[in-house]
This record gives sequence, C-alpha cells and structure tokens, in this order.
Amino acid sequence: MSAKHVKPNFNQSQVAEMVKRLFRLTASEIRQLPSYDDQNFYVAPIEGGEYILKIMNAKDSENPNLVEMQTYAMSFLQKNGLPAQIAVPTTSGQLMSLEELDCGYGCQKYLVRLLTYLPGTTISKVPLSQQLLYEIGKTAAKMDTILQKMEHPHLSTLERDKFIWSLSHVLLLESYIYVLDGDPLQEIVKSVMRLYKTSVVPKRSELRKCINHGDFNDLNVLVQPDETDGHRISGILDFGDMNSGYYVHDLAITIMYMMMEHPKPLEVGGPILAGWESILPLNEAEKDCLYVLVLSRFCQSLVLARYSVTLHPENAEYLMISSKNGVRILREIWEHGREHVEKVWFQSAAQLGEKYCM
Repeated sequence: MSAKHVKPNFNQSQVAEMVKRLFRLTASEIRQLPSYDDQNFYVAPIEGGEYILKIMNAKDSENPNLVEMQTYAMSFLQKNGLPAQIAVPTTSGQLMSLEELDCGYGCQKYLVRLLTYLPGTTISKVPLSQQLLYEIGKTAAKMDTILQKMEHPHLSTLERDKFIWSLSHVLLLESYIYVLDGDPLQEIVKSVMRLYKTSVVPKRSELRKCINHGDFNDLNVLVQPDETDGHRISGILDFGDMNSGYYVHDLAITIMYMMMEHPKPLEVGGPILAGWESILPLNEAEKDCLYVLVLSRFCQSLVLARYSVTLHPENAEYLMISSKNGVRILREIWEHGREHVEKVWFQSAAQLGEKYCM
C-alpha cells in the first residue's frame, strides 16, 4: 500500500451512512476536523448529544489490539478522574468496527470509533499563564501515574518497537534527515542526535519506566474558562501515540509543545516542571536528560513534518503547524546552551513549587 494512501478520505455522505448503520444515529451536522494521519468528524445527531467519529488510517487499522488498548486507556483515565473521551458501543455492542470501504483508493479496511465529545477549546487558542502551565505539568504527571496502574491483556502492544514518534527511538530519524539537505537546520538536528546518543542512551537504566501518552501537545489538550478568569483543563485527546516509555519523555514532550505557543518559550519549562514535580519529583538521571529530550522532540517534530509534506503536499498547512515556530525555538534553545536553559527551568520550578504548594 502506498504511504500516500494510508490516510482515509471519506466524504460527509459516507460518514452519515456509517453513523446511521453502526450507531443508529441520524446526523444533522457533520464537520471534518483537522488531523495528522486519521480522519476525524464532529457529528451532531438529531437524537441529541455530540460526538467525534474517528476513522483510523489504514496502517494503524491493521493493529486492532493496539487501538483496543488505547480505547481502554481513555476510559481508564476517565474513571480515574481525568477528562478523556470514551467510545460509544456500536449496535452490536463493540467499541470499534473494522469497515472495508472505498474512499478513493480501492477497498481498504479502516477501524471506526464513535467517541464522546469533550467541550472546550484547544490550549493553542488561549494565553498560557504560569498557573495554566503549572496545571498542564501536573495533569501530564497525573495522567502517567494513572496509566501506570492499568492492566489489560493487550498491554504488550504498547512496546511498539521502532515507533518513529517514541522518544526511545530518536535515532530512527537518521533515515529521514535527508529531507533537510541544504538546510542549516540539519547540522543542529545531527548534533542533537549525537547528544542523545552520548547523554540519554547511557542513562536509560536509571529512568523510570511508564506508559506514555506520547503526544501531550497544544492541540490535544482542551480548556474551559474557570471562575478566576483563568482556564481549567477540560479534555485530553488523541491516544494514538501511546507507547511504553519513561516518565521524563511525557514531561519533555509537554514542555516542547507548550513552548511553541508561548511568546517567551524559555519561560515555559519552569512552571510545567513545577506542576509535574508536585506529583512526580524527578530523579537525577531524569533531570540530566530533560534538556536533550526536549531538543530531541523538536527534531522529531520538524524532520517528520518535513517528510510528511513530501507524502501529503495537499495537507501541508496542517502538517507544518509546528514548523513555523519550531525551527526558531529549536535554534534559540540550542544557542542558549544546556547550562543556561537548565538553570532557568530548574530555578523557576523551585520558586513556583514553593509558591503553589503554600
């Protein structure tokens, strides 16, 4: 199957038919939402309620056990007090359905789920106050501690050997780095990968293992206004990148994506770290790896976005969302250097930790 034809491309009438047949719901409104490699639709049926229909790409649809695991994780978080979506059963009582359909590339199989709709706006659209960044860090740590208690027969599917988006597999970028040929950014990416090899890989045995959400970014966290003119977190979305990793990976991913949305990116790490450590204080090895892991996530994001555009030029605008600021911020924190960045993050985290714990 061509990599170009992995992402589904269903139209609204096909979606309406699917929703009717699988869930006995009559859609009065259907609207496509932006997505990376799946297809997501907002669905409001005349019977009431609001839902998201998620059609997995053909590649991920080949692994129903993994998708079942992700679906279970969402309901597990929800039962444990974090706002995640849950899957609505089909008329036959299944939480997902494997549909063999043609959306323009011949008949292929796609896993389909109807998920509950969570209210709120993505964090990318609101000002990132210190308090909100602290809450984001705290929520990310809480999520990882809850996921670690999960038991499920398909837990092993999260091992995901050679999963390109895992921070355990940063060195897989070597096969994609050619997309930066002629771009001065390539030298920084190569230097970060060398650092990863020398300063993260040898410390791995000291990092604490856990199950990672893997993509706690500014488009996957929803917020709503609270009583104090600030915002509270109202939803955690998209568990498609879940994998077995280490606690510090989700912290690094969270810091990196929140830097993208902040006018002063360097100031993001401290409050997120303070929030995180209010639940899960870091050990020395985790502290030592954090800076390089944040840089590594920038490299993954920028290189893989550039690569995806070569496959899906028609989706370039969405795929390059992160690249607009990402290149500038990666350069900035690389030029500041490790010592300076760590000092800013850890000093600020210590001060804020005292402030919010009082």
